Amino acid sequence: MLFLASCGGGEQPRVPPTPSPRPLAQGGMVADEPVTIGAPYSVGGVTYTPEDAPNYDAVGYAGWYGEELQGNRTANGETFVPSAITAAHQTLPLPSYVEVTALDTGRTILVRVNDRGPFANDRIIDLSRGAAEQLGVIGDGAVAVRVRRVSPPDQERATLRGHGRVAERLETPPALLTALRAKLPGRLKKAAISAKPSLRTLPKPVRGPDLRESVPQPAPQDGFVVEQVGAPSAPQPVAPVAAPTPPRNYIVQVAAFASRARAETLAKRIGAQAVEGDGLWRVRFGPYATQDAAQAGVRAAAAKGFENGRIMANDAR
Repeated sequence: MLFLASCGGGEQPRVPPTPSPRPLAQGGMVADEPVTIGAPYSVGGVTYTPEDAPNYDAVGYAGWYGEELQGNRTANGETFVPSAITAAHQTLPLPSYVEVTALDTGRTILVRVNDRGPFANDRIIDLSRGAAEQLGVIGDGAVAVRVRRVSPPDQERATLRGHGRVAERLETPPALLTALRAKLPGRLKKAAISAKPSLRTLPKPVRGPDLRESVPQPAPQDGFVVEQVGAPSAPQPVAPVAAPTPPRNYIVQVAAFASRARAETLAKRIGAQAVEGDGLWRVRFGPYATQDAAQAGVRAAAAKGFENGRIMANDAR
């Protein structure tokens, strides 16, 4: 059962109502599958303009989503099936077919685009759980990918429409992978082209020692103690002092679930954290040092479809 942060709220839709379809000028029907572009639409104050881009070929980052949206309607009116090999894209016609390549492994799969999203600046596509599993990135946060529009045979189209999987493509040659990684945009580029061959150390909405290899560490007040290594010095008398009062900070709460799995899945998809307390799993952005700083979390939540995120003290339930 889902409890959103605001009183009486229900789960927010992934996208606004499906815009009126605008048919393709050419190739508007593939077998029994109508293809539409759609009118411009707005999410989080940003306007997206769908277009027919037959040569679409982009490098960026991918997330994934699953059971938290099971049974919802996709942007082209189909029922979302988490195990199907589908994806959400901001502007490609619906449906479209794309080859998605994981730039850490070179694996490539064929995916059917039937939804709109993602609505975050650091991602160019969101994969269904089934697609993320086939690509081998189900345990990751944001992963570096290449997305290339293709025109597969009718038999492969029919297989994906029927929620099946088609065979993986040939792995991308190492030289091409190196060239594609060099094109990665944004703040995650350095991690993607580092000496480590895998991108699975990119920031994820989980906590644990494995993140310490690639993510800046919290300040000492977050619970880490740094010890100086060297020769011991003579003890010096120190006047007793009162224990410092922990600084008060803030979080932006998006949603709360009775199910840990649902909370962690949503947190992974939107780049937040899942935190347990009082029998519920809460999805949150933060923490932030001040209430003013927490406004950034409110804006991040709104941009990802959660308009009712609210600022709370970090120790609040």
